[in-house]
Amino acid sequence: MSASRSSILRLINASQHTSCPCHSNSHAHSHLGQLNALSQLRGFATPVNKVEKEYAFEVEQVGVFTDPNVAKLGPMKSAVASLEAQTDLPFAVFDQVVAEPTEESWRKAIAWAREHDFSHFLAVGGGSVIDTAKAANLFSVYKDADLLDFVNAPIGKGLPIDRSLLPLIAVPTTAGTGSETTGTAILDITSRSFKTGIANRAMKPVLGIVYRKYTERVPRPVNPIFRPAYQGSNPVADIFSLWALRTTVKYLPRIAKNSHDTEARRQMLLASSFAGIGFGNAGVHLCHGMSYPISGLNKKGPKYKHPGYVTDIPIIPHGISVALTGPAVFQFTAPSSPDRHREALAIFKDTNVTDPSIISIPDRDIGAHLYEAIARFLDNLGVPRGLKAVGYTTNDLDILVEGTLPQRRVLDLAPGIGDIVGADGRELLANILSRSMEY
Repeated sequence: MSASRSSILRLINASQHTSCPCHSNSHAHSHLGQLNALSQLRGFATPVNKVEKEYAFEVEQVGVFTDPNVAKLGPMKSAVASLEAQTDLPFAVFDQVVAEPTEESWRKAIAWAREHDFSHFLAVGGGSVIDTAKAANLFSVYKDADLLDFVNAPIGKGLPIDRSLLPLIAVPTTAGTGSETTGTAILDITSRSFKTGIANRAMKPVLGIVYRKYTERVPRPVNPIFRPAYQGSNPVADIFSLWALRTTVKYLPRIAKNSHDTEARRQMLLASSFAGIGFGNAGVHLCHGMSYPISGLNKKGPKYKHPGYVTDIPIIPHGISVALTGPAVFQFTAPSSPDRHREALAIFKDTNVTDPSIISIPDRDIGAHLYEAIARFLDNLGVPRGLKAVGYTTNDLDILVEGTLPQRRVLDLAPGIGDIVGADGRELLANILSRSMEY
């Protein structure tokens, strides 16, 4: 028996009920609707014997990962205090994770982890911290492997992960990457001036602790370990991704106006996790593929440093590098599925697809409307208005395309590029990047 779309939506809604008296107030009210939804979803699962204890680990030594900034903050202090309160629970802390990890920073973290021979890992921080902990976990199990052995082909060897990794618990302190839900870890290959990563289900954390105060594929491979990390669009991923988009469009502008908006920050933290669940199995495509050279080339090229980051090095944060090409990317992909893009447009317009202003738009024009809606949304958030705003010029188009082409893991998922046999998409990518120069 499979779960229907409506059943999954009811489960999500049940998990969203923020005024549950179990957590906030003492007066009683009916939970029957939520309990019925949860019970129905449980019925779809394979029956098991009674669970005596969840996430019970025999721990020998814990490797804790964080960055220099989070190391000084409450989430990390709470984690350390909790570990210290346990009897005979040795742990060591690596607090030198860098924002937007590089080959060098990963090798340093991996060497540290290999020296300690940990039994478990804990990551407290943003996506960079969680991704670094994933890499340390992987190469602690594969002690003789080189960094590029598992990096996505053709940049690395893209070897499959055929061993069980160690338990990793992720505590995200940012509402950004959803890394606590995915088997992907991204790094900047500085020697080649672009980003790539490692993607495999085996790298998923066994548990993600999201605390509001911190903010079927064919042809099948012969062996399951050769299955790709992503399966493309699917109904479950659509549900989580659309919910995350609606929530982001609603609450992110509120945070841009008031960084102390507690409700908006809480909702964005949840949206990040829901988005991670969505794209963690469906995958991502063009915006991410182009973001890697946009961010990676910045250190030698424009040397743009985004405001608000405590760092001495040039940085185009991952979220910004992805967003910069968003308007042009979704104008390009709109003809592949006008109805899906119409639904996205309705979300950005704060309405629904039956609204006359949305339903009256011809399919051929959906992309142009979506381009304008996304550009306006980003502009209201204070996102730089295109690649020129972060220092790139039209003279950089060729090198940005060259940095994007190796990202086949994500490009091959893109409609209009990945589904064209025998073409690498070079000219199309150049057009998208050109359209992303300014808006």
